[in-house]
Amino acid sequence: MSYKKDPVSLGRLFDHHAERGCRTRFHLSRPFDIAPAGGTEYDSRTLAQLTAETSAWLYASGARAGDRIAIAKDNHWDYLVLACAAARFGALPVLVSGALAPETLQMVLKHAAAHVLVTTKEILQRGTDAGANLTGTVARTVCVDGPAPGAVAAAELRGGPVPEAVRTASYEPMVATHTSGTTGVPKLVVHSAETLMGHLGRTESLPWPVVGMKPWDTVATATPYNHMRMITWSAGTLRLAPRHAVVIDRTDPGTAERMFTRHRPTYVEAAPATFTAWEELADRRPDGPFRAVRVFVSTFDAMHPPTVRRFLAATRRPFPAWLQGWGQSETGPMTFRLLTRRALAARGERHPTTRNVGRPIPGFTGMRVVDPKTMRRVPAGTPGVAFARTDGRCIGYLGEEERWHTKTVGRWWNTGDWVVRSPTGLFRLLDREVDLIPGTSCIELEDVLADRLPELLEAVVLGVPGERPVPVVSLRGGPLDPAAWQRATADLPGMAEPVVLDSESLPRTSTGKVRRHELRERLLGGTATFGTGRWT
Repeated sequence: MSYKKDPVSLGRLFDHHAERGCRTRFHLSRPFDIAPAGGTEYDSRTLAQLTAETSAWLYASGARAGDRIAIAKDNHWDYLVLACAAARFGALPVLVSGALAPETLQMVLKHAAAHVLVTTKEILQRGTDAGANLTGTVARTVCVDGPAPGAVAAAELRGGPVPEAVRTASYEPMVATHTSGTTGVPKLVVHSAETLMGHLGRTESLPWPVVGMKPWDTVATATPYNHMRMITWSAGTLRLAPRHAVVIDRTDPGTAERMFTRHRPTYVEAAPATFTAWEELADRRPDGPFRAVRVFVSTFDAMHPPTVRRFLAATRRPFPAWLQGWGQSETGPMTFRLLTRRALAARGERHPTTRNVGRPIPGFTGMRVVDPKTMRRVPAGTPGVAFARTDGRCIGYLGEEERWHTKTVGRWWNTGDWVVRSPTGLFRLLDREVDLIPGTSCIELEDVLADRLPELLEAVVLGVPGERPVPVVSLRGGPLDPAAWQRATADLPGMAEPVVLDSESLPRTSTGKVRRHELRERLLGGTATFGTGRWT
């Protein structure tokens, strides 16, 4: 079966790869929430069986073909099993992070307009405590971990017949996942089998030199499993069939150390916030848990140079690589770049190499930079808004179709990212358009500060019209040394005095990104920026 011409449907994902003989062993950091007695080891065949069983109780909940099933639970890979189970009989799975604030979760569920909500008792209780009636957004609520007020336990629905599998058209909505929500309420991004499994899944399923998974690899992932990235990673892993796949559900170093001691990874992907949490493990060299890793992969957000440098130094491999991707939920990956030890050798540079996000993926993505006022292309070296052209572009936003239309221009997609293109076609990521500061780059300043101040855990620079940018920092421990700050910022654009906050006080998305809009409102009492914010 060709991924491009006849994409595998989400409902048959595990069945298809079981039939073609995929032998990858999946090792979970804990049992699935939907199968607590099922253990922590699966293969494509047992995952197909679990999908069919899950499909039966989802069907028994009253959902039918054409209905939407919202899934908001604790982070784990069984998000994918639930999505496949819903899609199997023609329902549209809507994957939502259970870590969202109750008020935000309620708003996202209203946009989803689902018939059934699959969740947990704790999430419902958090909603009740915050005055958010989550069960009121759907006709029926199912808890995977037992009964709750206004909800039925999944166990009470088990044991019924498995519904007949439905094959939907490849261009119809197949799944919805939400964006990070750094600038407001997350958007629900809708993909079809053509866009997600056909185009974006194909990018993951090709045996790329160096960065492609190999049959002898032990791959590991630790990401938000409600995200679209989880689906493309899973499709690529099943297709390329590495020997082992380690699935980690949380960011704490203890869980990672336990899993990586049992299954030494050679290929590791994680969210940036997770890599940051694992830095203490990376420092345990030369015999630490990352000593055999040949490729690290990061998505979701920018990585600071010291973190990349630390992990590349943690492996015994002579030429390890860090694959840095730039993309969005709406488009999938747009550009990528390999970072090496040599590329990261220079420290404290004014323009860190990590802001160079590479070139468009050949044969998959086209890119251009335009003036936000005229929408005309700008020459190389001139900052502007990035537009992407890809067959993997999403087909809509649930509950916000007009918002989707404002970001489409023919086949082009307005990313809302502020970038500059070099004469040779390399892209340098500057900021989100809404966060831009004329003449400089917030995220570049944040990289420089992280590289020059080892005690820095997080840095966020906020642009303020008519005033100097405000740096917000959190530290690994102890107060900020004024002299060290002065040395680190001597050659940087003038900034206001730094605001020091505990890392836990920084508002974050489900993917670990700092919610700049909320932080700005909290600290500065307003939301005014230099950018328009029209394409957030």
